[in-house]
Order: sequence, then structure tokens, then C-alpha cells
Amino acid sequence: MAVCARLCGVGQSRGCRRRQQRKGPAEAAGAAAESEPDTDPEEERIEGAPAMPKPSGACGAAGHGGAGDPGAGLSPGGAGSPASACPQSPQPPAAPARCSLLELPPELLVEIFASLPGTDLPSLAQVCTKFRRILNTDTIWRRRCREEYGVCENLRKLEITGVSCRDVYAKLLHRYRHILGLWQPDIGPYGGLLNVVVDGLFIIGWMYLPPHDPHVDDPMRFKPLFRIHLMERKSATVECMYGHKGPHNGHIQIVKKDEFSTKCNQTDHHRMSGGRQEEFRTWLREEWGRTLEDIFHEHMQELILMKFIYTSQYDNCLTYRRIYLPPRRPDDLIKPGLFKGTYGSHGLEIVMLSFHGKCAKGTKITGDPNIPAGQQTVEIDLMHRIQLPDVENLRNFNELSRIILEVREQVRQEQQQQQQEGQEEGQGRAQPSARECPPGPAYQKPEQPVPTPSRGAEGGGGGGTEKSVEAAGGVPQAAPEPAPSEAGQPFVLPAGVISRNEDYPRTCRMCFYGTGLIAGHGFTSPERTPGIFILFDEDRFGFIWLELKSFSLYSRIKATFQNAEPPSPEAFDEMLKNIQSLTT
Repeated sequence: MAVCARLCGVGQSRGCRRRQQRKGPAEAAGAAAESEPDTDPEEERIEGAPAMPKPSGACGAAGHGGAGDPGAGLSPGGAGSPASACPQSPQPPAAPARCSLLELPPELLVEIFASLPGTDLPSLAQVCTKFRRILNTDTIWRRRCREEYGVCENLRKLEITGVSCRDVYAKLLHRYRHILGLWQPDIGPYGGLLNVVVDGLFIIGWMYLPPHDPHVDDPMRFKPLFRIHLMERKSATVECMYGHKGPHNGHIQIVKKDEFSTKCNQTDHHRMSGGRQEEFRTWLREEWGRTLEDIFHEHMQELILMKFIYTSQYDNCLTYRRIYLPPRRPDDLIKPGLFKGTYGSHGLEIVMLSFHGKCAKGTKITGDPNIPAGQQTVEIDLMHRIQLPDVENLRNFNELSRIILEVREQVRQEQQQQQQEGQEEGQGRAQPSARECPPGPAYQKPEQPVPTPSRGAEGGGGGGTEKSVEAAGGVPQAAPEPAPSEAGQPFVLPAGVISRNEDYPRTCRMCFYGTGLIAGHGFTSPERTPGIFILFDEDRFGFIWLELKSFSLYSRIKATFQNAEPPSPEAFDEMLKNIQSLTT
């Protein structure tokens, strides 16, 4: 309390002391009793004036310069003067008395309390009756709702329903604060991206859906799965938003830290009068933007029907695990984040691009039966840059394949050399494998190009085949790579490479060697195969899967996500391991 008084410009003053002196004995005792709970011994020691030593000897005797000594005003050297009685001990000034925080006007206390975190206010209410009464002021809680949770609505409207801003803060925002942020639902191999936000006087869980295949540059789509609101003073209401019959009763349970679950209590609201066929046709229009008759590829029809059957069985009764956005460092190649990518017959999927020293990883946030969500679909070796041939030679797939395989052989030899050197030195520690990012500083842009393959293109993921894609790691190279020119270099896909989207950029900044993960249905026989990562610009990159002769184009998700920053780089790395272990 003393700290609050000091911040408000209220402290010890002679005025306070004089007011106390004017009070009678009974009034002074009452004031002391009233202010006693607000005084902390430690604060008193810090905030009060330092204790003065008690005079000793002649200086401490009555009549020698005391406060009531009639000769205290005599000139130095005169009879009975303080200087002659005690020349070395001048009279100490009286210590000023403290002024209680309770004496501040209520409007000033409201301003002080409104600037404190909402989590501290309950403890403040226990100090005394006056504080508890002031903390019932809605102005305090209106400011807390706005500053801590971004509620910009006119909260005065709540007075009509009898709900106060304090109720909104305590029973809605504070109670469900742990579910705000980004989450990945546990829907088998398909995963997903859920963003829980404060939206007006609601907390809403929005499922983020990629645009319709193959329009990778289109904006994301949104679908509400649940909402929480406070329409009466008793408690918050949870509603399931799944289906087409409007909001209905639901339930949310916080299972443990960074995990919660939703349950629909009225799943009959998810059913449609036309049965499963009508539900499938409606889902197909929403998910793919077309009818089944428009999809002529038989394998793609099977994949779509399989996804509908698998995902519809959950009826919005799901478990969610928290995910973080990747942290950014100054030497990252581009800004990390979430991207939409083309994956052949599987459609568009969401991938998280993150940088880890000398390599970058693309982790699936949504997945498919071949490569499930949580797995690393591509991994880029930032120490092995590839120089593309001219456009005419680039059209020849065999020429590009030769360049990539030469770099793969170079990486393999470097790994063997490192292992031999480690054994000879007797270090007894394993060298980085092809599945791991080597430690060390992140990619740095040098000045001179290297004669070996070293400049950029993009790569793409597997669609329409029995295998889908994932990445392995690169190995450090002795010489770093050259900085790209601002103009970039011409780029064209080699003949025979399949692409879902022909509207890809025709210039690129740089290319790197990388690996992509491919596997059979059910994530069987997974293996990492060579490919090339192509950086087009800050918001788009690609990957060519050499073995599949397939190209994936990725475009940045341009959305602002709150409550999604990791508490530390270690926490982000741990999150990646956890979501990958769920599908391994």
C-alpha cells in the first residue's frame, strides 16, 4: 500500500502530522487502528525516515537544547546555548509521520486500482472494507477487460441484462483465459488449426480451413466450433456451433496444462433431414467447393469419402493440444509462420515453417492418411544451396535430377567424414544424421557464390500417388552460400513435374537442397527422399519431390494470431516433439 501511495504522490508530510496532532487522544488511537492493517513492517522501514540515534550524556538531559528548552534560541556561545552544552550533537529534526492510503479520495483509489492487474485485485479486496467497496466499481473492471483481453464493446450495455463488467472478467474472461490461443485438434491423421479468441462479449473457437484446392493464394476460411458467453450472472454458457441447426448445449473441460476438450450434449442438432447423403454433399461443398460428380479422379474420390467418414464420427467431441507460432531470429531466411500448401489429391494442407540453426523444417498442422499431422513434411539444408541452370536446361528434368543427386552424395560424404573425425578424436558422440538438423548458427548470406550447386528453387509434395511427403535434414558445408540478387532468377518447372497449381511465380530468389517425407497409406514405410526447396519471396516457397516428380506450392497465411507466442525457444521445440510423437 505504501508503494501505491508513493506512486500517486502521496507520502509522508508534515501536514499529516499536524492533522494527527490536532486530533484528540481517542481520535488518534482510532486513526492508528484504522491504518494498522495497511502498514507493512518492511514497507515502513523502507518508506519511513531513517531512525535517528538517541542523544546521550549531557545532550540527552532535560534543559540542554531540548525541544522545550527556553534557551534553545540563544546565540552560540551564550550561557545555556545548545552549542556550549553539546557542541558535537545538533538536535535531530523530528521524523515526519506517514500518511495512510486510506485517506486518499475514492476517485483516486479507483484510478490506482484500475491500473493494477486483475489477478491482484481479489487480494486487494481483503485488505479492508473500504477497498472491497471501491473494487465494486465497474470502471475498474471495464478497464481490465479492455486492456487484458481487448474487449472493445460498450460494456455499459451489460447493465440491461444485470451483468457487470466484474462478472464478465471473473466468470468469463479470467475463467477461460487458459484456452485462448492456437490449438491442434486430435482428429487422427487430419489434425487441424483452432484459434480461440475473445470476440466482443464472446469467447469463440474458430476452426481455420485452407482455401479450396488448388487456390493456394486465396484467404483462409473460418468455421465456428463453439462459443462461450455470459448472459446471466450465475455462470458462463458453453454452446456447440457444429451442424446447421444453430447453437446448442455444449461443454468444455480443461484436461491439463495446454490441453482441453469439447463435448456436444445435443448431437442430434448435427443430423440433417436427408440423412448421411445430404450431410456428405453439404460437407463436400464446404470442404472442397464442388460436388462429387465434379471430381473425376477415382483415387481422389476415395480419399475425400474416407475423410468425411473419419472426421464426422467425432461430432465435435474433440481434444485440443496447444501449439505455438515459431519464434523469429534476425538471421532467419524469411519470417517463419504458417503456410498453405498443395498436396496433390489430398488437397491443401497447413504447414508450419520454422528455422533451427542450419536447417529449416516444415511441420504439418493438418495432414492426410499418408503423412499425418505433426510430421515434418519437408526439411531444408540451409548450408547446401543449389545453383539452378538456365531456363532451357531447367526444363530438362534429368538435368535438375543430376544436380540434386550430386548434392545428396556430397551431403552423404560430409556425414561420413564427420563421423570418422569424431571417432578418431575419441569424442564418442554421434554425428548428426540425415534426419536431424545439425547444430550451429543459422543461415548467413555471404558475398561470393560457391562453384558447387548453390542457388534456389521450390519443391512440392506428393499427390495422387501411394506416397505422400516429408523432409530430412542437411549437413553443414564448408563454404556458405551467396546472397541472392534482388531481381531473382528465372524459374520454370521441368517437363514432367506435376503441379496442382500452374500459377506459380516465374522468378525465385534462391534454392536449397532438402528432403521430403513420403509414405504409404497409414504412414507405412516412411522414407525421406531428396528434393529442392525454392524460395520465391517472403510469402511463397515451393518444393519439388524428386522421386514423385511432383511440385508443392506454399503461400503464407496472413492472419494475426494472439496468445500464440512460445514462452521460450525450448518450449517451442518441445511442442514440435510432442505433436510429432502423437502420430509416430
